[in-house]
Amino acid sequence: MNVPHWFSREECLALHDLLLADYGGLAGLRDDNLLQSALAKPQQLLAYGQPTLAQMAAAYAVGVVKNHPFIDGNKRTGFMLGAAFLERNGHAFFASEVDATLRTLALAAGELDEVAYAAWLAENSGPQ
Repeated sequence: MNVPHWFSREECLALHDLLLADYGGLAGLRDDNLLQSALAKPQQLLAYGQPTLAQMAAAYAVGVVKNHPFIDGNKRTGFMLGAAFLERNGHAFFASEVDATLRTLALAAGELDEVAYAAWLAENSGPQ
């Protein structure tokens, strides 16, 4: 596997700002260390294993959804970061908005774990 195109802190902050502009919510970063941790998680997976793109995308999503680095919009930002990671690395994402919302809410509530979320991402994406 080629080295994936990762997201920087600045890109993640810009994505968060775009989502807040579109959907509303309180702006602001609650904890930069938690954001840095979320952004490093997929890279750590690759450094110590052979994860799929969907597993790395799920790591991005889980890192933001569970770490809550932002004051508001963590679920939206986490989901979009995971989906955008897939697309940035040559995979189309095609789940419905309703399904994405339900799966991400289940992830946030602890009803869906990272492995299951990665499987869902894999089932709903593929090479472009």
